[in-house]
Amino acid sequence: MGAWVALLRAVNLGSRNKVPMAELRRVFEGAGCESVRTYIQSGNVLFEHTAPDRAALEAAVAEEFGVETVIVLRMAGQLRSLARAHPFGRDTSKSAAAFLAEKPAQAALTALASLDIAPDRFAAVGPDVALYYPNGFQGAKLTAARLEKQLGVQATLRNWRTVTRLADG
Repeated sequence: MGAWVALLRAVNLGSRNKVPMAELRRVFEGAGCESVRTYIQSGNVLFEHTAPDRAALEAAVAEEFGVETVIVLRMAGQLRSLARAHPFGRDTSKSAAAFLAEKPAQAALTALASLDIAPDRFAAVGPDVALYYPNGFQGAKLTAARLEKQLGVQATLRNWRTVTRLADG
């Protein structure tokens, strides 16, 4: 059994896409996951499984809650590597990670570098993108929507505090 993290995209946003964490744990357990835990209300699930089926988990969430969501799966080791690789110095308070549902084309990543997003910065780290927002998250030019459009893949963002907490298991 390996340690995994599931990151649900766009759940529990105000009154939209409600997914109660206690019930979400039960859904993952029903899908054969073990040692299931959740972290905060934004759809983060830590669990053990030999090889989780993303499509089956998405279908189970849709059936149970009526919420169509993308689930990004990462092995716990991948999350630890991302947390250790923070490319923007010691201060992580204005950093986030975009967890990509699929690998984007290299051309899309290259084109992303040509966008006028200053002072925001990004760095590809493994299958994900580290983001730095020196003017804060509210004033970001490289928003999740813009990142998804540019890369042509869906993504879910987490602030760096959440990344490190999930990496710590």
